[in-house]
Amino acid sequence: MASKKYKLFLGLMCLFASTSFAQVGTSYDPKDSSIIPAKRQPQHNEFLNNAYPFPAMPRNQWEVGIKAGTFTIFGDVPAIFPTFGFGAHVRKAFGYVFSLRAEFMYGVGKGLSWKPRTAGYSDSQLGAGYAAAPQVYDNYKTTNKDLNLEGIFTLNNVRFHKAKSGIAIYGIAGVGATWFKTKTNLKNGSGANYSYTGIAGGVYKDRRSTRKALKSLLDGSYETDADSEAGGAKPKLGSNTLVFNVNAGMGVAFKLNKKWNLAIEDRITLPLRSDLMDGVRFQNTGTTNTNRVLSPDYDTYNYFTVGLNYNLGKKSVEPLWWLNPLDYAYNELNAPRHMKFPKPVLDDADGDGVTDQFDHEPNTPAGVPVDSHGVSRDTDGDGVPDAKDKELITPTQCQPVDADGVGKCPPPSCCDELKKYIDSMGPRVGKCGIGDLPSVSFSGRTITLSKDAKAVLAGVAEKMRQNPNCHVAVVGYGESNKTAQQLSWDRVNAVISHLVEKEGISQDRFIFRHSQEGGDGNTVDLKDGTGEEGPSTVPAPHPNLRHKK
Repeated sequence: MASKKYKLFLGLMCLFASTSFAQVGTSYDPKDSSIIPAKRQPQHNEFLNNAYPFPAMPRNQWEVGIKAGTFTIFGDVPAIFPTFGFGAHVRKAFGYVFSLRAEFMYGVGKGLSWKPRTAGYSDSQLGAGYAAAPQVYDNYKTTNKDLNLEGIFTLNNVRFHKAKSGIAIYGIAGVGATWFKTKTNLKNGSGANYSYTGIAGGVYKDRRSTRKALKSLLDGSYETDADSEAGGAKPKLGSNTLVFNVNAGMGVAFKLNKKWNLAIEDRITLPLRSDLMDGVRFQNTGTTNTNRVLSPDYDTYNYFTVGLNYNLGKKSVEPLWWLNPLDYAYNELNAPRHMKFPKPVLDDADGDGVTDQFDHEPNTPAGVPVDSHGVSRDTDGDGVPDAKDKELITPTQCQPVDADGVGKCPPPSCCDELKKYIDSMGPRVGKCGIGDLPSVSFSGRTITLSKDAKAVLAGVAEKMRQNPNCHVAVVGYGESNKTAQQLSWDRVNAVISHLVEKEGISQDRFIFRHSQEGGDGNTVDLKDGTGEEGPSTVPAPHPNLRHKK
């Protein structure tokens, strides 16, 4: 009979194991303070401040469950299968592997021997008047209860190569108390002893037919108390025999969701030094009823169940046996959210601000300005780096240049036009030798300097640095109305401010002229102003009309 039970157990396990369960990844946030109990808050605070590498263990839920299944006693009398039991438990995790469970079980076991007893009759059989009977067939019905404290060891939630699955496999080991009462069926409905004449048992291959004949004979009343410990050898709980027990087992739970799971378990329990759960403790030996030998085997019982469990608790994570303790570490390595990284240090051999990995010119001399690729800057594109270029802005028509970046401009095609252009620039003092200076153009009504304008001003600044005795007049046009006058002032101010703030030229080297006649309102001219009189700063003529950049 027991073999059928184990076949059923294995079949159910295979059925559930073949079902696809969702993987369980990170199921809680280690930084969530609401799930950390007060006694572990100091560790949690150190973890949040990166002062301690391990997150505090979270508060986790309790599990309560009910179960039902088969209850089978293994003793001197073969068990009748199946007989049933049921129970309930409460369980709490104390770590990711170990948890404690308190469990109550109620079960009813029955047995019927297919081997006749011809000697060594039990006390209850002798008391019922079977002393002269040629043979007796042992039978019993035991009502059993136990209360156990069990350690549960989860075997598969620490995983290195994938997230925790929805199946938990665990071992069970515990101690507890068992109390039971055993009855035997010795009288028929009229109160007379059974006559077993005509039932020839004892042959294994005929055990089924023997049991069938016995079931037809017996009425199943179990009216007589079976043998019990004599002389108070065992304590009593009411009319039940009370013994301590040890137990062990295995189980597998299948996660339905974060609250519910289905569990299949099998538990073997050994009541300590008890051989009367089946009402029989003597072997069938000897030729007289008084010649009885104590059986060396103590009775045990098996409890196989299918149960439904539910998780209880607020502001708690699910029970820890469902979590993989490596989840936090692996997820943090894959997508860091808490780790504190040091500032990266990247090599820059030439110290130009562009790391060696992206530097197209890894040996740039110190102090030489470079572009975003680490190549020495060449503003006018004449092939001579700015650091060596004595003519920072060389017009394209004046290139190629010499080794110092100085170009040779061709003579103008028409001298008269050149003369007219020179005359239009006004009288030239020419006391410092700075030469001709370019103009800066603006578009529309903007006062913002374009990239080309900034490049032009960089060349002007370089010439002014090379000619420290020179002053420059910055001239803007537009005298027709207040708006034009203010726009002229804003543009002159933008040119001078750029040369002062970005190129480092002293403010007092400029002559501020705005709202002049005869020029293009979208152009600001720069001229040699050495020897001329004029202020370097001028207040805005119409501040309320100033343009914003």
